[in-house]
Amino acid sequence: MNVALPSYDRSKLTPGIVHIGLGNFHRAHMAVYLDDLFARGLGHDWAILGAGVREGDARMREALKAQDCLSTVIELDPAGKSARRIGSMIDFLPVEADNAALIAAMSRAEIRIVSLTVTEGGYFIDPATGRFDPSAPEIAADGANPDRPGTAFGAIVAALKARRAAGIAPFTVMSCDNLPGNGHVTRAAVVGTARLSDPALADWIEAQVAFPNGMVDRITPATGPREREMAAAFGLADPVPVTCEPFRQWVLEDHFPTGRPPLEEVGVTFTGEVHAFEMMKIRILNGGHATIAYPGGLMDIEYVHEAMAHPLIRGFLDKVETEEIIPYVPPVPDTDIAAYYRLIVERFSNPEVADTERRLCLDGSNRQPKFIIPSVRDALTAGGKVEGLALVSALWCRYCHGVTDSGAAIAPNDPNWDYLQAQAKAAKAAPVVWLQMKPIYGDLNRDPRFVAAFTGALNALWEKGTARTLADYIAA
Repeated sequence: MNVALPSYDRSKLTPGIVHIGLGNFHRAHMAVYLDDLFARGLGHDWAILGAGVREGDARMREALKAQDCLSTVIELDPAGKSARRIGSMIDFLPVEADNAALIAAMSRAEIRIVSLTVTEGGYFIDPATGRFDPSAPEIAADGANPDRPGTAFGAIVAALKARRAAGIAPFTVMSCDNLPGNGHVTRAAVVGTARLSDPALADWIEAQVAFPNGMVDRITPATGPREREMAAAFGLADPVPVTCEPFRQWVLEDHFPTGRPPLEEVGVTFTGEVHAFEMMKIRILNGGHATIAYPGGLMDIEYVHEAMAHPLIRGFLDKVETEEIIPYVPPVPDTDIAAYYRLIVERFSNPEVADTERRLCLDGSNRQPKFIIPSVRDALTAGGKVEGLALVSALWCRYCHGVTDSGAAIAPNDPNWDYLQAQAKAAKAAPVVWLQMKPIYGDLNRDPRFVAAFTGALNALWEKGTARTLADYIAA
């Protein structure tokens, strides 16, 4: 099988971007867009310098440096797989405890964008307030030792300080993580970190540094033996290949004071209405993932496409989306939301992706407040139905009890698993206990409609099991 190689001379590329967090999503998304751009003979001064601040980043650096920083990306089209080697990253900076090499690179004048994929949970957000938490131990350590920072945000602050001292214009900071208002969230993290050690610098960053909001989308499963075997079938001995669906989308605010690559030439949408695209994606796609995750997990279904082929899970998704999520998604420019949902169903159903239900179940304590609870609040405000969304929460609670309907053990699948499991066990006898987790539900434990719907759903799951509860909801 053929593998597409970069069609441009990589030796002629020069760096313009430092990207922190070289996980699968970045290599299947931003790196691919830039590879497409370079293939058109455009933007050759915007190559990527890879970087990381975690132990896993050092392992990724070792793997990628051994193959000249080329990434294997395999698109999983049901009509046939295709592989390409992505050449848009030209180096991977040393991963160091004090981030000295990263800070030095970001301080260079030719670096005009610093981008990040550090996961939704990597922004030090206090779940109780939804705001940046400067008291988080890693951030507090950076505040006490700003010249030897351990976090990405501390390193960004140190580099911006160096650029200001040298009279170099600040770079743009661009989050590529799946967060509502990711630019605003990143600004809060960078400014908040700076304020701990240098309030004047914090004020300068707040006034001078751009943090564009963006929406990113591409389903990218974790890499394991299956994915490495796929790479081997293409003749590639790559320990870290990336697999992904054919679909991808990137929507950005056009706020890059020191310049940007002409990404509109390769399909990126630049708009002042990123929030509308973002809400559509987070509510319908990410909320949809949460909706199918936990029933599949409880029914011992391994893969997402298998869950989508199950009539009860598919029926549950359709009803929750059409009655309780989509009605509260505002209009999106040049987008048919009903058609967007049909595309989501097609994407979830792609058997080649082989995304796992367990991956979708991961980190519910971080994802539920972002992907499900806002739809609950909108539905309650409008006087609409919440039974399906309450059942989504009840399924999550039932999953966190740690045993599937068949009696199989569920391995820990959340950073707060022990706490969640204790809450789930207490909620079996008193369901409202689950809703008293204020960082997740806020004051919803005082809303009689939601409490009643959740209580009925959780009791039904314990009395009847997942399949019968879903069937009853669909038939209601």
